[in-house]
Formats: sequence, C-alpha cells, structure tokens
Amino acid sequence: MRLTPILLLLSFAALAQRGIDPTFLRADLQATGERKTDISTATCHYKPLFGDGAPNASAPVGIVRYGEATVDPAGSCAIVSYSNEEQVYVVLDGAGIVRYASGSVPIRKEDFLYLPPTVRHGLQNPAGEPLHVMIMGFRSSSIPKTLAALPDVANIEDVPLQAVGGHPSSTRYRLLMGDIYSKRDRIAAAHTLTSLFLMEIAPGGTNQPHHHEREEEIYLVLEGRGEIAAGSGLDGIEGRFPAQTGTAYFFRLNCTVGYYSAPGVSSRVLAVRSWYPGMELPGMEH
Repeated sequence: MRLTPILLLLSFAALAQRGIDPTFLRADLQATGERKTDISTATCHYKPLFGDGAPNASAPVGIVRYGEATVDPAGSCAIVSYSNEEQVYVVLDGAGIVRYASGSVPIRKEDFLYLPPTVRHGLQNPAGEPLHVMIMGFRSSSIPKTLAALPDVANIEDVPLQAVGGHPSSTRYRLLMGDIYSKRDRIAAAHTLTSLFLMEIAPGGTNQPHHHEREEEIYLVLEGRGEIAAGSGLDGIEGRFPAQTGTAYFFRLNCTVGYYSAPGVSSRVLAVRSWYPGMELPGMEH
C-alpha cells in the first residue's frame, strides 16, 4: 500500500517528535541544579543526574533515579518507601543517620548500604557539617522474604582492592555490592542491581572499553580526570569524552563503556550496573 504525501508527512513528524533515545548521557555533579522530589524538605536538597527529575529522564529504563542528596546540619529528608524500587546509598562526604523502619544506623564518608523495596527510610544529619549521599534507585519486583531488622552497612576502604580477571593490571577493583547470588561482593543483597564497585586506575591506565548486552551502567568520577569511552565516533565503536571529578555518565545496554585516566593522574571511579528490564538471568554470577 502506498502512503499519500500527507500520511508520509505525518509519519515523519511522529518520528521527529518521538526522537531517538541517546546511547549515553553525561552529567556534572557540580553544575547540576537542585530539584524538588519526594525526599525534599527545607533541609534536604536533591540534585538529579539521571532518571527521575533529570533531563532525558526516560533514557534509563531500569534505573529509576541517580542523584545526590545533601542534608544540612541538623536537617533531615522526608521518609519514603517504594513498592517496586530497591535503593542504594553511597556516602560521598559527612556523617549522619539512615532512619529505617525498625530503627536507625549511623553512616559516614564512603559507607554504602542496600535498601529493599517497601521499607520506609530516610536520611538525617545531626552533625555540624553537610551530609552528601548518592541515591541510586532500580526498578524491582522482588521483595526479600525476610527483611533485615537493619540494613547491612560497609565502608569502601574496608573492601579489599583486587585485580579482576580479563581486565588491565592498571585498574584495581573494590567489589562493593552484588545481587543475592554473588559470592565475591562485600554485600550480596540486590535483585536488579548486579554490581556496585569502585575502580582505582593508575596514572595513564584504563579499564579498557567494553559493553554489556543486558545491563545499564553509570560511572561517577570521585577523584581524578581523564577520558570516558562511550559508544560513538565515526566507526560507531568508541568516542572519547572529557571527565573529571564530579563527572557522571549513563550508558545504555550495548553501549561501549570505558575510562582512560590522564597521564600522571590517578582516578577513582564509582560504577554501578543493573539489569535492563526483561533481560535478567536469575542465578548468574556477574
């Protein structure tokens, strides 16, 4: 059947309006502005980098939110719970408390913890300095049969630094969190999240470009500077883009992803991977 000129114009207009989903997104923690969300109060401020509240919010599919919460001294965030979202907190700076359904747990710089769906939780800062926490949320329909009385909390510096097979020797890894099947991560509790880890990359080193067929991924540069490898460029395989402390990149599944630390500069990069909805492989170690 032949389309009339009017129908052709309507079809092209519909495609233009829908747009093309980006292969990757870039955000800057320092440049991102505050947005009100369900945790916001007069003393709790949220900067959305990806997902809810951020530009191109629909590009991440399994990742609901990824951003920084700042809690003022003597401040607190609103208590929240999500029926189909698991969350991870990573403390960037400061100290405070995570209020939990059955109590509270203290947190400090570079602590990380897992928060399952349905459980009410929130941040509180009784200290005299601001508390900065990365909040990550992932779509999940799985609820643990037995909910822990309090979340398991660990610190990045207490997780051994190690080489990982198949990766360059210039990068060492701290394997922080995995799913419930993980045998290698410090905390094995998640369902949609598959791996939360820290990369420590030597000057001029790399974690080499690669891709994931079933997972979305985010990199956040905690320290250092270099170049992010992302699926782009004339050959469609790899483009290089500047990155420094506070730079974050979201990578769609099958996007080329990697990092090159600048000559003479060491880098620390926080990374998280999670299942793209419908592509889970239960029981597989990652």
